[in-house]
Amino acid sequence: MTLVCPTDVVEAPVEVVWGLLTDPAGWGGFFDLRVREVHPPGPAHAGQRVVAESGPQFLHLKVSLEFTRIDVTHHRLGLRVALPLGVVVREDMSCVALEAGRCRVTYGCDFSFPAGLRGSIVRALLGREVQAGPIESLSRLKAFAERTHRLTPG
Repeated sequence: MTLVCPTDVVEAPVEVVWGLLTDPAGWGGFFDLRVREVHPPGPAHAGQRVVAESGPQFLHLKVSLEFTRIDVTHHRLGLRVALPLGVVVREDMSCVALEAGRCRVTYGCDFSFPAGLRGSIVRALLGREVQAGPIESLSRLKAFAERTHRLTPG
């Protein structure tokens, strides 16, 4: 297992970021995903599944996500993400309100790889991506949330 926990301060209220995170149908707007289906549709809730694709458009790399936990009161959610090549990621995302109009977002990403030689090869192939992927995802979320907040009237 490989644990990666990027965190960053977002110049937008926690409600803006939480609204983005709990709308899985809109994740393609800021994550490196093309959302294909959300079962059942609607706001995120435990047990909800998302079928998506990632990577270059021509590859159709299947990604499946399942919300394992939603804590609206504390702005925390858990996900189990199945990536290509047998990689599974347990994600724990949290948003904490700071002063008005700012929040801190943390991703806890626990990567699991297949056993044996196959897992060693996959880990070697994805080496940099395991570290950079969560950081890039958080950066995309931050930029989108800040832009959304700036464009919101009032």
